[in-house]
Amino acid sequence: MRNKYIEHFEKSQIEAKQVPEFRAGDTVRVAVEIKEGDKTRIQNFEGVCIAIRGEGTGKTFTVRKIGANNIGVERIFPLYSDSIKDIKVVRRGRVRRAKLYYLRERKGKAARIRELGRK
Repeated sequence: MRNKYIEHFEKSQIEAKQVPEFRAGDTVRVAVEIKEGDKTRIQNFEGVCIAIRGEGTGKTFTVRKIGANNIGVERIFPLYSDSIKDIKVVRRGRVRRAKLYYLRERKGKAARIRELGRK
């Protein structure tokens, strides 16, 4: 049983932010605001969404990309965070699982995900 005041606050937070519909397997570009001293800048983080978990304002999603020297980089973003300025779905992936943790062991072409709509 959750407190009705907390539920009302969470509902207002969720309605204020526009979030696109995406699932695990989709390639997303997340624009994150980074504060360095008194300056702020926006940095894009593009990769495959490998997991979505939680509910309400505590909902998070994990994005994995291959960085320099073929090192995998994963970041967990709170979906309704103020530091996230924009989320764009670059490609829709065709996967059969909700959590794509198996991609951590895959390299190169074995880590590819088929695009939705293509055979």
